[in-house]
Amino acid sequence: MQKVIDIKENVTKFEELSAYIERQDESQGVLMQTLHKAQELFGYLPIEVQKFVSEKTKIPMAEVYGVATFYTQFSLEPKGKYTVGVCMGTACYVKSSQLVLDQLIKTLKISVGETTEDGLFTLEATRCLGCCGLAPVIMIGDSVYGKLEPKKIPEIIESYRKK
Repeated sequence: MQKVIDIKENVTKFEELSAYIERQDESQGVLMQTLHKAQELFGYLPIEVQKFVSEKTKIPMAEVYGVATFYTQFSLEPKGKYTVGVCMGTACYVKSSQLVLDQLIKTLKISVGETTEDGLFTLEATRCLGCCGLAPVIMIGDSVYGKLEPKKIPEIIESYRKK
């Protein structure tokens, strides 16, 4: 579900992005830098922001969209306050990370790549988090939860809801 951004409510952000673009030279890599700045300002890259970047940089919209969708650090959807990453690497997968992911889907009532309606959580399936000895593992923000059992998930999620 693509959220439409209200341009009038975000005038200051668009002005800041415009000033940023004007300070850039026309060297290679300006698009990546600009998209990073745009995502920093807006939290994600909605189509209106991509069109703005395209117009201001004179880079074709197809190229802007291509870069925004190719690199995983860019998001076309708003992210939640907390990103929940479920490790699906080999060690975690063998130790039943799929069951942990299934419980998160049930608890949060969203699918992988989605954000809860309250804007608190975004669910992601990730590759190795480098905590193989703690498998299965999830990461919420900078906190790692290891040796997880699916039954622990509701308690962990509730602790973030109370923050």
